Amino acid sequence: MSTAAASGDDSWRANIIDDDAEVAKLVRTFHKVAVLGIKTERQADQPAFYVAEYLKSAGIQVVPVPTYYPDVTCILGAPVFRTVAAAAAAEGALDCVDVFRRPSDVEAHLPDLLAAAPRPRAVWLQSGIRCPPAEEALARAGVLVVADRCLMVEHRAAAAGGSRM
Repeated sequence: MSTAAASGDDSWRANIIDDDAEVAKLVRTFHKVAVLGIKTERQADQPAFYVAEYLKSAGIQVVPVPTYYPDVTCILGAPVFRTVAAAAAAEGALDCVDVFRRPSDVEAHLPDLLAAAPRPRAVWLQSGIRCPPAEEALARAGVLVVADRCLMVEHRAAAAGGSRM
């Protein structure tokens, strides 16, 4: 834990990214994204699949981390991992973990997210997902956090040369 986090100051808040320009800048740096809670091709109409499909089509390496589908071994042509830590161990540093989980389920993933070595540079909570305790824990651990935004929307806007606003 950093000295700032241990001393109780608020410097960790700088890791919460909510400014449109900063979000756009961050998105442009993503080359490898783990998708926690990804759906399979059989659920192609679900955001937890088509956002990942979009990212892959945009040239981003997608690392599938489904929370269901125990018999599935491959999604979008990539091997699946059962934990973010296993994905990071096999695939190396993750630029981002894009989270498709209910807000009430996010905290349960903290041990896995924080155990990943190396830790992901960013954790992205999709549209409609906020979990302040998890956001703070990740930010205090030095992970950048974006909440309640669609990565596909933000990536499209950033690729077009701006932010979504």
